[in-house]
Amino acid sequence: MTSVSDDSPPSPRQRRPTMRDVAQLAGVGIKTVSRVVNGEPNVSPATAERVRRAATDLLYEPDVHAGNLRRADGRTRTLGLLVSSVANPFAAQVHRAIERVATEYGYAVLAASLEDDPDAELRAVTALARRRVDGFIVTPVRDDQSYLRVHADRGTPLVCVDRAPHGIETDCVVTANVEGARDAVRHLVSFGHRRIAFLGDLERIETARLRREGYLSELAAAGIDADPALIVLGLHDDVTATAVVRRLLTLPDPPTAIFSSQNLITIGTVRALQQLGREREVAVVGFDDVETSDLIKPAITTIAQDPDRIGRLAAERLFAHLDGDTSPARQVVVPTRLVVRGSGEIPAPAASRRDPSPGSDAGRRSSSA
Repeated sequence: MTSVSDDSPPSPRQRRPTMRDVAQLAGVGIKTVSRVVNGEPNVSPATAERVRRAATDLLYEPDVHAGNLRRADGRTRTLGLLVSSVANPFAAQVHRAIERVATEYGYAVLAASLEDDPDAELRAVTALARRRVDGFIVTPVRDDQSYLRVHADRGTPLVCVDRAPHGIETDCVVTANVEGARDAVRHLVSFGHRRIAFLGDLERIETARLRREGYLSELAAAGIDADPALIVLGLHDDVTATAVVRRLLTLPDPPTAIFSSQNLITIGTVRALQQLGREREVAVVGFDDVETSDLIKPAITTIAQDPDRIGRLAAERLFAHLDGDTSPARQVVVPTRLVVRGSGEIPAPAASRRDPSPGSDAGRRSSSA
């Protein structure tokens, strides 16, 4: 866990601009601003444009709930949650953990699935801000989260989850991605594998880049040259992964093991191996645990994250800020663990085997982890 601090004096928090502020800047009455915001008639085009310009200058965001959800303390008792994709079981588990903590505090969670679309991130934050959520938990998708600073300056607490933010300093809770990927490759090497394929998610996703970094680092540490033909990036679903694995196994020198860096990709990998009848020949270690992975034959060896802990820690940090915690932003790194089930313990063919083999001390240590 590391801490990030800023020695410069903090700037005073700005309150959220109100309809009254817009009216004052535009030189009109509050009712006129209300008509423009709500798209009502009887406002001249020139006046409407003046109101819209004032709202833009003030970064005013209309409250779609008006006073219905407001309490005496000015809070709505709602949180805004942005997850990467509801199709990903990991994101769903993080969501559930956050919701459990929020319920304990009497809060509701308004969630948006970004489908890993950078534009959707900005749209979702804007929509949730209009609903006056009391805080945000964001899975960063964009390359830059500096746009969130306006919300932080207004006193809305922010916590990032799963991926570190860029362009703004705020609390975040992430997985030990590099270390987990290294554990996966080290485990496969201990069973004699030298031809280890890497199947990666979209390159713009930070976790995908970090897991690739761990893969390459561990290969180098083992004295194995990375083969570009065995590194496939830009995968994001099981169907594409299935097609890629089928292609890789037709190479003149195919992989004897596969490190799948995301759970949906792992599902596609296992499907391809089963279709080809190779599931007991090619070793597989997946990053992210896969539901029912123990029911597949052979069961899937995984680098398991702890989505429940990640979500819980993120929510607890957010509520700490809502309760007045002003400590410096910090990153909390949640470790992974190797779960041995069978697919990752398939030894390399004798012709391509690399010491240490499963019978060596290193192999025994890895297989019993």
